[in-house]
Amino acid sequence: MIELLGKSKEELGALCAAMGEPAYRGAQLYHALYAERKFDVAQMTNLPAAFRERLAKEATITLPRTCQKFRSADGSVRYLFELENSVSVADAAAGRPASVEAVFMPSEGRQTICVSTQAGCAVNCQFCLTAQLGLIRNLTPGEILAQVLLPLEENRSAPPSDPIQTNVVLMGQGEPLLNFDSVMAALRIILDPEGVGLSPKHVTLSTSGIVPGIEKLGGEQIRPKLAISLNASNDEQRNVLMPINKKYPLQALLAACRAYPLRPWEHLTFEYVMLGGINDSAEDARRVVRLLAPLKRVKVNLIPWNPGELPYHESTPDRIEAFRRILTDKGIPAFVRYSRGRDVMAACGQLALLQVQTPA
Repeated sequence: MIELLGKSKEELGALCAAMGEPAYRGAQLYHALYAERKFDVAQMTNLPAAFRERLAKEATITLPRTCQKFRSADGSVRYLFELENSVSVADAAAGRPASVEAVFMPSEGRQTICVSTQAGCAVNCQFCLTAQLGLIRNLTPGEILAQVLLPLEENRSAPPSDPIQTNVVLMGQGEPLLNFDSVMAALRIILDPEGVGLSPKHVTLSTSGIVPGIEKLGGEQIRPKLAISLNASNDEQRNVLMPINKKYPLQALLAACRAYPLRPWEHLTFEYVMLGGINDSAEDARRVVRLLAPLKRVKVNLIPWNPGELPYHESTPDRIEAFRRILTDKGIPAFVRYSRGRDVMAACGQLALLQVQTPA
């Protein structure tokens, strides 16, 4: 069977042509799948009935299975998806289907979807529960897209006259730049006005600092905003917290950031998880200022560490505010970002396939 989900407009056009149909049928199929979110070929009434019947026999739209949904007191929903195992790599977990998580976060006038790009993660950040899973496998473009399409369809409520702004953040399980081709294939569809139709201003990719990937992303004509997980103020500290720093140390990372081609409306975001007594001192803040001062148009999101069974604790509110003030007083915009869904293990750094007591 031919898999349709994840295919570009050009690929669907070629498929239709190979089936003896006009190539423009590919654009119709593309629109039905991504813009209208029709996951059953029989429902794609913009296609001729005979072609739909043939497609149903020869092609498929494979969606992950929603195993569970965990609803937070703040309205966020953590989705636990089971994936097809047919494309697993040799080190996939003992024949079991791979699973990933996505988080849907509704707010007044907008909604944010946090998606995964790998099952598990190989980067091994010490303060992140996802790291304990290790890398199971990369996700396909269709599996990445499904994490956006399924929550959107399930939460379709606003009338066309009152649209809700949708944000997508690639901040779930995995390191997006270590699955570059699949991530970009999915993003081109997400950012296509004729596909999912989101603006680049509302889609953010977060990386632990994969320098070649940052350089490659900067050369893409269609791309999301970029966020860098900094989380430390010097190499010694970052080597411990984020072992990837041994391969791509701060000097190389910041050089890639200086060379990154920001668009006129764009800032480069640095994320900094606040770990009590480890990276949250006034001297840490001053070192962060020195690191970022040579860069243009940056901002810093300070993220209080979210609890898990790891040997860390949150910074105090006073410590976070003192850190923020040092940055802002030196001209670096800094904001405290409290994560959503902490009570159902849906917050930043908590995605580790854990069961909780309050499934939706």
